[in-house]
Amino acid sequence: MEKKELKPAGVFRYFEEICQIPRPSKNEAKIIAYLQAFGKQHQLETHTDEAGNVLIRKPATPGMEACKTVALQSHVDMVCEKNNDVRHDFLNDPIETVIEGEWMKAKGTTLGADNGIGIATSLAILADNSIEHGPLECLFTVDEETGLTGAFALKEGFMQADILLNLDSEDEGELFIGCAGGVDSVAEYHYQETAVPEGYFYAKIQIKGLTGGHSGGDIHLGRANANKLLARLLNQAYQQHDMYLCAIDGGNLRNAIAREAYAVVAVPETDKHALRTELNIYSAEVEAEYAVTDPDMQMVLESETPCPKAIDRDTALRLIQALYVVPHGVCAMSQDIPGLVETSTNLASVKMKPHHIIRVETSQRSSIESSKQNIANTVRTVFNMTGADVSHSDGYPGWKPNTHSEILEIATESYKRLFATEAKVKAIHAGLECGLFLQKYPALDMISFGPTLQGVHSPDERMNLPSVERFWKHLLDILKHIPHKQ
Repeated sequence: MEKKELKPAGVFRYFEEICQIPRPSKNEAKIIAYLQAFGKQHQLETHTDEAGNVLIRKPATPGMEACKTVALQSHVDMVCEKNNDVRHDFLNDPIETVIEGEWMKAKGTTLGADNGIGIATSLAILADNSIEHGPLECLFTVDEETGLTGAFALKEGFMQADILLNLDSEDEGELFIGCAGGVDSVAEYHYQETAVPEGYFYAKIQIKGLTGGHSGGDIHLGRANANKLLARLLNQAYQQHDMYLCAIDGGNLRNAIAREAYAVVAVPETDKHALRTELNIYSAEVEAEYAVTDPDMQMVLESETPCPKAIDRDTALRLIQALYVVPHGVCAMSQDIPGLVETSTNLASVKMKPHHIIRVETSQRSSIESSKQNIANTVRTVFNMTGADVSHSDGYPGWKPNTHSEILEIATESYKRLFATEAKVKAIHAGLECGLFLQKYPALDMISFGPTLQGVHSPDERMNLPSVERFWKHLLDILKHIPHKQ
């Protein structure tokens, strides 16, 4: 399939334009300017708040002025992940898209369909005067991926909508009516530098090629976490050898399952062959454990140039033990909705920072507020017991499902009418901005839906092309059937 043949043509034209605009979280100035220019070009009422959220209004199609006002909502930032062998500057370089069969993906980076396809869909509707709809608002929020900053900053009165359609879900044919709340927990270790004795062998141990994925949407799939695998190996090696930890690095983003990690260690020269043997055995064991979820896993040990200094032995041991025992993955399944993860935690990243600090970032999610706080406190306790300073973000609320929603009924009837099959009504473990919107606009009636995306938050991200057309048809049909205001 050629790009020029993609349908709906307007959606894919705007998506390709958006891919040319760098838009990492917290660096959205270029996409904000693009949206402002779009509003001006199409002579549409356009507003930007202090946080950078953009709202574009379009009057109703003649004869539909009495309908309830609908907001189409998407976020403008994208997760920026790439394979290590790919040269890409997310602050300046465009995303290069390719088509493989019925899927679109990027060349070695995240695609940004999360949530670029939502932006493109909204723009295509705003630009097309043949589409029937009532009073329309398109809300584009900033910094969803690293803290929901735009949704937090949204002020009452910025929107006028009665109904909000969140275009940030990833399974076409599924309508989401609830999501988990979340909180980030960050641990910091302060270390001293120490000299490694003479006669030591230095090695870089790498774990790479893991599947990774979204720490909300994919956490139940049991995929390997590179930070956990590395900690398990280091803990074992620490028991067997007089080992020094010189460097450690793993993962990147709080909402992504770590795909890669490495450590630089030093052991006595007499132990280097034993260390290689132990890694080979460990690698075989772990590859067998994760043969289904992570078939491309690689563990590599390479000789390394001697390091002038290492992390002091006490801090290194406490760090390794904490990473080894801190929970990661699903903690509880929902008792109300079959198959829904209720509570989880993600060991996201381990980074060495200036001023002799090692920072460990984790994120916790739950659809139950007390459970969210409980798992965050569990993580905090593990790190506190090993001497780390721990802080928590403010977190964000969940979105409690409303099974009696009017827009849900309209959307389910529309899907059945269009496709002669029932849409699935679900809640999602990933975080959405909807819970925050409800805090500011308690009367909002909301659902979330979108085309099918896979591998989001990783370079394997891909978008199913036929699902985009189905999503588009469904959305337009919903807009035609919005009820009148009472």
